[in-house]
Amino acid sequence: MTEEAAAKKLKTSSPVIGTHNGHFHADEALAVYLLRLLPAYRSSPLVRTRDPAVLATCHTVVDVGGEYEPANNRYDHHQRTFATTFPQHSTKLSSAGLVYMHFGRAIIAQHTSLPLDHPDVSLLYEKLYSDFIEALDANDNGIPVYDPAQVSAAGLQKRFKDGGINLGSLIGDLNQPDPTASPGEPQDEDSLFARASTFIGDVFLRKLRNAAASWLPARATVGAAYQSRKDVHPSGRIIVLPEGGVPWKEHLYNFEKEASGGAAPAAENQVYYVLYPESAAEGAKWRVQCVPVDEGSFQSRKPLPESWRGVRDNELDGVLAAEAEKSGNPKIPEGAVFVHASGFIGGHKTQEGALAMATRSLEASA
Repeated sequence: MTEEAAAKKLKTSSPVIGTHNGHFHADEALAVYLLRLLPAYRSSPLVRTRDPAVLATCHTVVDVGGEYEPANNRYDHHQRTFATTFPQHSTKLSSAGLVYMHFGRAIIAQHTSLPLDHPDVSLLYEKLYSDFIEALDANDNGIPVYDPAQVSAAGLQKRFKDGGINLGSLIGDLNQPDPTASPGEPQDEDSLFARASTFIGDVFLRKLRNAAASWLPARATVGAAYQSRKDVHPSGRIIVLPEGGVPWKEHLYNFEKEASGGAAPAAENQVYYVLYPESAAEGAKWRVQCVPVDEGSFQSRKPLPESWRGVRDNELDGVLAAEAEKSGNPKIPEGAVFVHASGFIGGHKTQEGALAMATRSLEASA
């Protein structure tokens, strides 16, 4: 942007945001978008330059200028002395993390119409950083997910390339003009940046909306189920959710840790099976899902019995009946639907039957 054009923008009443020109990255693209979510910055023009004299005229500057001074609205992270991290995290912040750390609560409070000091605002504030922004901070600062020395010592190698599917790479690609753009569509550097900022900002907004509308209510649902788990089975290993589609894993692990004093969950606080209806329709079938050893694992804490796996309908009813007769255990009601070949999930036509399957699996030997 020319100094003449910048000067025209500076005449507006909204606070001017400044960032660097040239090749742009995901962090400043998101930082600018986050600021513009706030009423004070909603109509703010953007100046992209490295000229100190022009940046000095900007109300707020991100990702350039060599200063981190919140009192003066300066949010750069490139200076040698910078080592700021988000509370309770160890990843050095980028401009995205800096802006989020200072303005994230206000953005969330505005979106949810909750008071700034509401506990739910704090929960969402931490979740959005952990689930999304921290990875951008790490990417921009060259911090790998795994310790390279430990990866090398373990002899681990990637099975395929994945560098082209992270947000940092996708935003980097947007630096290049779109060859399929319609004639007359702006393709200058500032327009490309605007497109990138909108792209990554929309991702943030989707995550915020999903967290507020789905994840947060699910916390209350899972919390209630966890607290009442011994009413379902005296072992406390089975919980029942009143509806399907509840994102329960993260919440369950957190409640288990809380019950264990914040450390790794003690064995007696761990749940093995989660029961829920397939839909809200009357007479919906029920699922029995095994809890994985951790949130990203395909290995269950206690999978459904091997003799049930890959078996369906009448054949599965027959297997269950034969095992009950042989062992002397109570018969599981007819209506079994399936058990997945890996044993991580099964189904029954009724809640009673699903609970019976989970109880029998709980009692089965490993």
